[in-house]
Amino acid sequence: MERDKDLVRSIKQKAGKRRTYFFDIRQTKNQDYYLTITESVRKQEEDRFERHTVYIYKEDLNRFIQSLLETRDFLKSELMPDYDFDEFQNQMREEGSQQNEWDENWK
Repeated sequence: MERDKDLVRSIKQKAGKRRTYFFDIRQTKNQDYYLTITESVRKQEEDRFERHTVYIYKEDLNRFIQSLLETRDFLKSELMPDYDFDEFQNQMREEGSQQNEWDENWK
């Protein structure tokens, strides 16, 4: 695939049976880097995938991550303090799936 030539690194994170997230680091022609986050959802009735991508450029990366972490913390502590956010991860581990290398950063 022509687009993959700019791919430096990709992390694939399955989320349930129909959703997958891709965290890709890509390189520009000017030797610069940016992050893309892509959600891919399988549409079984149509036998196709629907994809949505967000582009995060280096000048926005720290603010993006900080906002994401603040949002996660608010959700966990204020809106859903009794929900077990590790439930899906534990279920995947029990089924023998490999743990994503980013898991430790999201706790």
